[in-house]
Amino acid sequence: MGYNKALYIYNGNAGKEAMEEKLAQTLPILSQAIKQLIIIQTESIEDARTTCIDYASHIDLLIILGGDGTIHNCINAIAPLNERPVIAILPGGTSNDITRMLQIPQNLYQAASAIIDGKVVPIDVGKADDRYFLNFWGIGLVAETSQNIDNDQKKNLGVLSYFMSTLKTVGQAKSFSYELKTSSDRYQGEAVMVIVLNGKYLGTREIPITSISPSDGRLDVLIVKNSSLASFRELLSMNNPETEINDLQEIKYTQTNRLHIHTNETKDVDTDGEIISGTPSTIEILPSHLRMIKATSN
Repeated sequence: MGYNKALYIYNGNAGKEAMEEKLAQTLPILSQAIKQLIIIQTESIEDARTTCIDYASHIDLLIILGGDGTIHNCINAIAPLNERPVIAILPGGTSNDITRMLQIPQNLYQAASAIIDGKVVPIDVGKADDRYFLNFWGIGLVAETSQNIDNDQKKNLGVLSYFMSTLKTVGQAKSFSYELKTSSDRYQGEAVMVIVLNGKYLGTREIPITSISPSDGRLDVLIVKNSSLASFRELLSMNNPETEINDLQEIKYTQTNRLHIHTNETKDVDTDGEIISGTPSTIEILPSHLRMIKATSN
């Protein structure tokens, strides 16, 4: 697949030597299929945002090298625009859940090749109030896990830091009262986590719900009542197509294209790993809002 003009954007605050190695693994491959490849190192979130906006209508392809946080900020720059280029993601962070959603390999050399050989597919985008997300919106356990991650552990231990934070958070999980309304249903009660999904990976792990798809025009809503072993058993059972959703006792699951949620106390909201806002929140799906490159099966 060839492109006339592309922008390759990466976070300049990442380690210099590591970034030089990442560029060396990807640029020679990408440049073979792109006539004009513009490379820009950004210095801040605002710099990345304005760069995406400035170039969006002048390029065929936007290539983002970064973690889920970098991608989230770039998506929030592109999603509101009328002219949106095709977007390709290179894994440059710790979890890289969005690249996993697109079946992009985690090896950078292979990822660059997958982008060149991949196909452009329509991808839904979630919108929560004035923020956009590709992967998930969540409160409770998922947001608290993000907040409990030790930055030094994240730097030194990578993915393991997420598991360590999860173990710590599960032991401290406290329930909260919520009310959630969709166009057809109303849910209320106590929960330790409410998560609204467009993608199906969290902290590198695939969520065992077969119906989740980023291209079906629907949001998948998961309400976890408590952090007991029974809850996680029920979650795992959802990978079985014979599981009856209505029989689940510890988990509630539904699909919708729009919902509103409020809680008895303001809860921090985690969107794609970034904690920026809080409840209450109105969430909707924007079907096929972006065109992104997905790896093709071998």
